[in-house]
This record gives sequence, C-alpha cells and structure tokens, in this order.
Amino acid sequence: MKNKIYIVGMGPGREEMMTFEAMQALEQADMIVGYSLYVELLGERFSGKEFFTTPMRKEKERCERCFEEAEKGKKVALVCSGDAGVYGMASLMYEIGKNYPQTELVIIPGITAANSGAAVLGAPLNHDFCVISLSDLLTPWEKIEKRLRAAAEGDFAIAIYNPSSHKRHDYLKRACDILLETIEPERACGYVENIGREGTKAVTCTLKELREAEVNMFTTVFVGNSSSEAVNGKLITKRGYQVEKNTDICRNDRG
Repeated sequence: MKNKIYIVGMGPGREEMMTFEAMQALEQADMIVGYSLYVELLGERFSGKEFFTTPMRKEKERCERCFEEAEKGKKVALVCSGDAGVYGMASLMYEIGKNYPQTELVIIPGITAANSGAAVLGAPLNHDFCVISLSDLLTPWEKIEKRLRAAAEGDFAIAIYNPSSHKRHDYLKRACDILLETIEPERACGYVENIGREGTKAVTCTLKELREAEVNMFTTVFVGNSSSEAVNGKLITKRGYQVEKNTDICRNDRG
C-alpha cells in the first residue's frame, strides 16, 4: 500500500468553517504539519497530536518533512489556510512528490478567502471574477501589473489577496492606480479583515477610497465590475436579471 498525505484546506481556521472531511483527516492524522500561525488556529482539539511547524518562507522544508514522516508509516496532514490549491501548498507537494512515488497525495478542499470574504460583504463575486495576489515574493511585479490591467479591461470582478505587508505597505495603492487607468474612481469596492476570526471587519467603498485605505496582510480586497453596486452596506455584483421595482403606492380615496 502507498503512504498517504492529506493536504487539508482549513478555511479561515475556525472549526465550524472546516469541512467534515477536513476534520476527519486531522483527527485521523498521527502528525500535523503547517505554518506556525495556522497550527495555532486549530486550538486545543488536536493538542494530543505530534506537530511540525515552520515560519514563513520555509514552505519547502515543511513539505519535505511531510514525505519523510509518511515514509516512516505515519499518517500525515499538512494544513493550509483557506484552500490548499489556492495560493496553498498543493502544487509544491506534487512537485516534491515526484521524488516519492510510493506516497499518495489527497487534497481536501477548504473555503478560500475569496469565498468567505465575499459572504461577509454580500455577493461581490456573483459573476465572472478573477483572483490576483499582490505578493511579489514568487511572482514578478511586472506580471502582477499585466494581470491587473487584463482584469480591468475584461470587466472582471476582482478578489485581491496579500494587499499589504510591512515590506509592501503601498502595493494596494499601486494596484489601484493601475486599475484607475481603466476603471472609474466611483467603482464599488470593499474589503474584509480577519475573515472568520475575532475582529472581523467589513468595509464598502469606492475605488478612489480604496486607494487610500489602510489594510494589512489579513485583508482580502474586492473590486466590483461595471454592474456592481453598494446596497445597504453590502457589495453586490449583478448577474443581469431584470428585477422590477415595486411601484405600488398607497393612495387615499378621494370623493
């Protein structure tokens, strides 16, 4: 039989926002591997497990350890925030897995920030949309610029990941400047901080206002398309249905 590693999308980290399949994989695992912060979010429920954690930028070491432990016969679960296949570890695990043909990888999907953030804001991704990360750690900024321009010209609703960090404090402003080359300043937008965690904060705004917003690495940004609008504090992207307004009014009978 092959060794098996479960690559688990844990969503925002709250137990109630994980799938039943994800919880099962974690409960059955002998060892849980992950980024330190994500493992902390699991809380006390899995405190009896063996853990291996690393800080950021140690993703390769984390993945290699999974294979090493699986070859010893352990049931290993690698946790990723959101979904493992959306800016997660799934692709790297498959790359490294070429050297471990006796190990099977099982991907367990999770709720990614685009979906969980959209649910907080309303329905900003209810038509064609794209997801773009502003992190240039692994992707050249020139390529990110091209993707932003293409999304704006294609009139996509956009979910933006990694809009800011200590080293990239002005990247969202730069991204907004690129979008403003094509999109009007009053375009409906919004952002959500700490999705599904304590201190969740949701804001709707215009693209012009978004340019000046102070956001952090735990923020997901949403830029509407040309049919999007802010309705009662929610960001809504229309599908194109024709909705009739209720024009009935009460009239007093007159003699």
